[in-house]
Amino acid sequence: MSSHQHARDEFRAYRLEQDSWRAGFSEQQQREATAVLEAGGLILFPRLAFPIGDDERRFFGPDCVSPKSKHVSFDLRTGALRGTTARSEHAGPLRQMLERYARESLALVQSLFPHYAPTLQVARTSFRPSEASGRASSWRKDDRRLHVDAFPSSPNQGKRLLRVFSNVNAQGQDRVWNIGEPFEAVATRFLPALPRRWPGHRRMLKLLGITRGLRTEYDQIMLDLHDRMKADDLYQASAASTQLKLAPGSTWIVQTDVVSHAALSGQFMMEQTFLLPVAGMVDPTRTP
Repeated sequence: MSSHQHARDEFRAYRLEQDSWRAGFSEQQQREATAVLEAGGLILFPRLAFPIGDDERRFFGPDCVSPKSKHVSFDLRTGALRGTTARSEHAGPLRQMLERYARESLALVQSLFPHYAPTLQVARTSFRPSEASGRASSWRKDDRRLHVDAFPSSPNQGKRLLRVFSNVNAQGQDRVWNIGEPFEAVATRFLPALPRRWPGHRRMLKLLGITRGLRTEYDQIMLDLHDRMKADDLYQASAASTQLKLAPGSTWIVQTDVVSHAALSGQFMMEQTFLLPVAGMVDPTRTP
């Protein structure tokens, strides 16, 4: 962990040495990990690697991803695989890799955060084989800029975004992140200037099929916050942050709707998203 710009001192990473996805955790570890996560910290497993099979390595190249997609995605609930150039008859190992990551991530989260298990919902799994630092995109889609996560087409309607990441780079390349200032500071800076939408705006988006489900007022505010953060060049240049170098073979868990973050560089990463209702938290007052 190293400083970047003006380092923030509130950020905390809680380190656990387990190296198995099916590991057990003591009650103390469960309490401490939950407290750190809900306070806007990160849970780091420096020795928890996600194994990749030989038949899966052939998908480890940016040409695996469709030109219109940022990454390959998989939905454990439906079995749908999207965003890949691989023909369906050849995509079996790719699908199996993402499904295995989804199931291992679920087992890990349920073991470490048993309080969440009754209400936790599995969402999308992704494989990100492209280099984060070299991908051309608009400012809105540029994840190298500090932001909090919000999904434009898939409103989460107030549920928390709990995400499990693994660096599966075989060439020894770190995944480099910046962690920005606490959510309270972000909200204080940007909320007063967020636009007000005309009545019926969110319902119209659903009727037109632009969103999958109704975007709540909370969803709209979080999406506007995401966009304002990324669009503000002065903020991006001056915001206090901490740089993390996440090594190959490491795994980390973070709630990305409350933790301001930016993916600066790195190639080949797995990611699993879970949705957690606010009522399922240990301390619901910690929600954005």
